Amino acid sequence: MTENNKNSKITYAASGVDVKAGEDAVNRIKSLAASTFNAQVLTGLGSFGGFFKPELADYKEPVLLSSTDSVGTKLKVAFMTDKHTTIGQCLVNHCINDILVHGAKSMFFLDYIGVGKLKQDTIADIVEGVTIACKENETALVGGEMAELPDFYAPGEYDLVGFVVGMVDKDKIVNGSTIKEGDVCLGLPSTGLHTNGYTLARKVAFDIGGLKPDTYVEELGTTIGDALLAVHKCYAPLIHNLLDSHTINGMAHITGGGIPGNLKRILPENLSAEINKSSWDAVPIFDYLKILGDIDLVDIYSAFNMGIGYILVVDEKDADAISASIRQFGEKVYRIGFITKGDGTVKLV
Repeated sequence: MTENNKNSKITYAASGVDVKAGEDAVNRIKSLAASTFNAQVLTGLGSFGGFFKPELADYKEPVLLSSTDSVGTKLKVAFMTDKHTTIGQCLVNHCINDILVHGAKSMFFLDYIGVGKLKQDTIADIVEGVTIACKENETALVGGEMAELPDFYAPGEYDLVGFVVGMVDKDKIVNGSTIKEGDVCLGLPSTGLHTNGYTLARKVAFDIGGLKPDTYVEELGTTIGDALLAVHKCYAPLIHNLLDSHTINGMAHITGGGIPGNLKRILPENLSAEINKSSWDAVPIFDYLKILGDIDLVDIYSAFNMGIGYILVVDEKDADAISASIRQFGEKVYRIGFITKGDGTVKLV
């Protein structure tokens, strides 16, 4: 040890963790979180825990549902473009869609941000996106965790994880158990990749295609960076409207694993689904990536949602009425397949 080292004192900040910057960041985002609060939130941001008093008057036998997820390597595109607001929206919408498939209404949300070096503007952009989606879905951002981990994350990078809690009446849980042969599969369009398949998409666009994030792509009508950052669609407003007046036998959020990997999660063991790949309008980003990377069909349908972000399984006699309600709500819907006898698998034709 040198004489200088003996006489110098190491500090937490010099080690890479700036506690003051962390406190300043929390103070900066408090107003953002507070903008999502309702009468059920009993504490502000900064407490050891978030207090939430659920309204139970509308429930006979309330059941809590929870889910956690991330936006995966979509974060890498945010790093490349230095655009951080949309991924906060994607995170909330993804988590809410996951409990939505069981009929649950989201009540509150928490987030985790792990970062190598805390940058207050970046944190504020992320949380702004989170609060935008929370307000759109009447979901309170009651807390979270922000950790500065200088030896863990590369410079300029961070991780983002979300946690949602919702509620549904026990007798209104949708779990696929009533799906039967002859039921119809209705598909709701996605806005793009949503939050899955980004490792493949980035490999194709940036490594194989040699594109830069700000490269304008004529086929997409925007830059490749903005196309890949398109906000993950939340289906909650539409689905809760439908559940008020229609019976839905099963629902699937099309995430990692694509249509085959997610629709099978709700199928009874003795049934299968047959999905017609030509039954919905193509979303340009998928055809573009397929051609650019010469991606195998089996691989692309297991990596991407391919333009369908959410699937409803309904009685054949109700399919037209439910489709009409969806269109009346201002959304598109496609009749993409049906349920057959089988072994719990999904067949693409």
